[in-house]
Amino acid sequence: MSKILKGTMILTGATFLSKFLGMIYTIPFEQMVGPEGIELYFYAYTPYNILLSLSTLGVPMAVSKFVSKYNALEDYQTSRDMFRSGMYLMAATGIIAFLLLFFGAEKIASFSLSDEDSAAVLQDTTHVVRMVSFALLVIPSMSIIRGFFQGHESMAPTAVSQVMEQIVRIAFLLTGVYIVYYVLDASLAQAIGMSTFAAFVGGIASLVVLLTYWKKRKPYLDRHLKQQKTKSGLTTPDMFKELLSYAGPFVLVGIATPLYQLIDQFTFKQAMADAGLADIAGDALPAIHVLSHKLVIIPVTLGLGMAVTVLPAITSSFTKREFNKLDGQINQALQIIALLIIPAVVGLSLLSTEAYGTFYGLEQLDYFGDLLGWYAPVGLFFALFTVTSSILQGINRQNFAVVSLGVGILLKLMTNSLLIQLFGAKGSIISTGLAVLAAVILNLWKIRRSTDFSYRKLFKRSVFIAILTVIMAIVVLLVKMVGGVWWNPMENRMGALAVLFLGIVAGAFTYLTLAYKSTLLEHVLGDRVKRIERIFNRS
Repeated sequence: MSKILKGTMILTGATFLSKFLGMIYTIPFEQMVGPEGIELYFYAYTPYNILLSLSTLGVPMAVSKFVSKYNALEDYQTSRDMFRSGMYLMAATGIIAFLLLFFGAEKIASFSLSDEDSAAVLQDTTHVVRMVSFALLVIPSMSIIRGFFQGHESMAPTAVSQVMEQIVRIAFLLTGVYIVYYVLDASLAQAIGMSTFAAFVGGIASLVVLLTYWKKRKPYLDRHLKQQKTKSGLTTPDMFKELLSYAGPFVLVGIATPLYQLIDQFTFKQAMADAGLADIAGDALPAIHVLSHKLVIIPVTLGLGMAVTVLPAITSSFTKREFNKLDGQINQALQIIALLIIPAVVGLSLLSTEAYGTFYGLEQLDYFGDLLGWYAPVGLFFALFTVTSSILQGINRQNFAVVSLGVGILLKLMTNSLLIQLFGAKGSIISTGLAVLAAVILNLWKIRRSTDFSYRKLFKRSVFIAILTVIMAIVVLLVKMVGGVWWNPMENRMGALAVLFLGIVAGAFTYLTLAYKSTLLEHVLGDRVKRIERIFNRS
């Protein structure tokens, strides 16, 4: 359990910092390029994220599972051979994905735009898509190194490289946009193209960090080879067959969020036009999937960190047939999600107007703040889908993740345009929420059926967490009501910041105090809570 918690804390901390930086930079970025620039940025990154997942073939997470499995069998040479062959595979698929995105950019742009958009807008969108495509030459090879380290239950290389990638990308992005747009007086499309090219620069920085870790840890990894006790005798085709059998579902899980976004990218503007809302469609789409998503993804980072951390541990327990240990790992993973993400998304939903106003300004705040309020709870479903899919992959039921995602995508396709026409932009959010929730329910059902896992303990803890969250929500609403007497978030950005800050502090303090006093934190997080308590007592 301690390895799961330690790995989760490392990866979650790094992912949180990375996502937090990704949220913060949108403040100056949005001020520099405006809604039109953010819309162009969204059109480039959605197809890029999909092709990135396709180019990696789900191999990095599959490598994590593969390495964990053969390390548990003390067959370290097979893990190393697979890693070496996988690097060649990732280099090839990265080049193919780059060519597809670069030369298919114009077609993607034409699908994304409505009939009312001009040829110049089509040309601008094509340009920014092509600029982001260069990152595909680097990221796949980089990500497989992360997967190899994670399979050894070593999360620091991934954590440090994630943070470095984000820092370098953001620094290049903001500097590049400022120089191109304000110093050189170039077009907005050229500035946004520079911002998307920053993904390539960040990928290079991350690769340098990972290669440094590899050089430092190679002697330790080589000692494992000398301790080898068994040899599976797998040929290279056998290794790839097993690896890709793991990897296929990882591809679809990795592109789950981009697929939902792509459906909106291709249908949102037309559905909004049919609803008589064409005038705000161009601003509402990036407001949901770029600006609001940056805020919502912060609590989801725990789900992402947990998903990466729990997979090797569950795979190892399942391989060794340690089912009591496996049951505890699944329980802890799901309880941590409930413990931290439920109050986070509820708090963000209640403070959505203040959060949006603080980070992105007061223009159309009532409308866009409301969209963030609707979108926040969807973050819980995304986190649960990521973690439950990883659990399925750890117990060799990865193919079912394809089924559950397929059901979710089909539901999104069937309801998206209809709900947008009925409820406006938030209809898109409702459609996504229903789709992801359906996929989560299917995953939970399959876990129960495959492992005989009992949800009774999880249900009881979740009910108690819900009670504490309701108390926290009441405190947050009281802070909003009292704070609104002095500061009006709808009229003053500093007022929005003040109410947001007070609401977060009061809500977090209330929830964590209640969770600690009731021993909920200790029951879910274990001995680490006592260790932290001893540190504070000594200080």
